Amino acid sequence: MEALLGALVVLLVLSAFFSGSETSMMAVNRYRLKARAKTGHLGAQLTERLLAKTDQLLSVILLGNNLVNAAAASLVTLIAFRLFGENEMALTLGTLTVTFLILVFSEVTPKVIGASWPDRLAPIAAYPLAFLIRLTRPIIWFINLFVRAQFKLLRLKPNAVAENSMGIEELRTLLAESGSFLPSQHRRILGNLFDLANVTVDDAMRPRGQIEAIDLESEPDEITRQLVTSHHSRLPVYEGEPNNVVGILHVRRALAHLREGDFEIDEFRTWLREPYFIPSGTSLYSQLTQFQSTRQTLGLVVDEYGELIGLISVKDILEEIVGEFSAELPGGPGVEIHQADGSVLVDGGSTLRELNRKLGLELPIDGPRTLNGLLLERLEAMPEAGVSVMVAGYPVEIVQVQERMVKTARIGPRRT
Repeated sequence: MEALLGALVVLLVLSAFFSGSETSMMAVNRYRLKARAKTGHLGAQLTERLLAKTDQLLSVILLGNNLVNAAAASLVTLIAFRLFGENEMALTLGTLTVTFLILVFSEVTPKVIGASWPDRLAPIAAYPLAFLIRLTRPIIWFINLFVRAQFKLLRLKPNAVAENSMGIEELRTLLAESGSFLPSQHRRILGNLFDLANVTVDDAMRPRGQIEAIDLESEPDEITRQLVTSHHSRLPVYEGEPNNVVGILHVRRALAHLREGDFEIDEFRTWLREPYFIPSGTSLYSQLTQFQSTRQTLGLVVDEYGELIGLISVKDILEEIVGEFSAELPGGPGVEIHQADGSVLVDGGSTLRELNRKLGLELPIDGPRTLNGLLLERLEAMPEAGVSVMVAGYPVEIVQVQERMVKTARIGPRRT
């Protein structure tokens, strides 16, 4: 009797091994496994090879599990007959006992363990499983003959189903669930990279009204003063009308030329570089590659009619990925000023994407690009100071108006 009980324990342990191995092998993180295999981890390398042939792996696991469970059922029945005699009660008791033992000790418990620590257990289980596959190769081949025949009848392609590729949305989910494994700043940068193909130059450009440019028809002294006081390294140059851009000027080189002699407008024209135009609606990813291939660092965004609508640089695109490098330069939207009541004073020319990113807001970005444009759309009238409007649950009050545009606005806490 003791020998029978000992044999039963061994069979239950073997059944638990096969059950836990199956779960851990199927639940293992393939990408973490691949990373460990590249570092030379033998167990990870062996696990990768086994998972590459799923039909053989599952065949040996299920073959061993079913044989062991069948043997355990027969052994429990034999023990019950010896204890209670050969009758229906002994048979029923043996069936219930073996079902309970297999379910608790050989199925549920090992599977839960395998699902909880698959990355640790799979490389360990790979060694005995690889040995069993070599030992039972003829049997596995015979079993898989029938399996492949069923796949052909059902017109299934198991290799296509087994592909472990991930799309953008799956990568986003994986990134969001990375938790403490990846710093929040890194997660934010990677998330911005995923969005780069869906964001256009219109979202990141400096609007036309905020572009600092030089008019060739201005007085020489005014042009010189503008060059000396400019905070930018390159400036667009137009003649008479902002849409008539004739070139891009390198400010430092121009100042170096001015130190060498008097200002001459004809000579000034020779310092200009041909302007680089970008069609409205171009994705930031495409434009970044264009900047790289053409070795440009600044472009002028034009609409379908050729009208100048904004300016964008490589720095603007990089800031969409990693965040702002420095404070705003003169001529751009002002900084946000937080108030004691929880509201924030913002520049009306600020882009909605920028406000959402900096302040953690959820302003709609599928319409107008700037806060001024959004308020004009909601008001359907010229803005006036003191007027308030509710936008996506945020109370927005117009504080200052300048030249029929919202200069400053106050955004209050979101109301639920």
